[in-house]
Amino acid sequence: MVEVLITNVKSETLSNEILNLLKLKHPLLKINFDLEDFNKPYPCGHSVLRIEGDFIDTNLITKFLQGIGVECDLLEERTCV
Repeated sequence: MVEVLITNVKSETLSNEILNLLKLKHPLLKINFDLEDFNKPYPCGHSVLRIEGDFIDTNLITKFLQGIGVECDLLEERTCV
């Protein structure tokens, strides 16, 4: 299973810190960030957090990220202007 979240994380340093925390909490998941273009405000300007594993609790991960101040949502088809 693969889940994709969009986030407002812009820096490589912060993305690495978040990855380390998530990997400690969810060691069986494969998790990585792709930092994207931020010329537009979130959600149109965003980074991508990919999560792979047999079971992914996106609600738990989303709440954790929001608890540390990260805006995030499941990736949806969006039209950004």
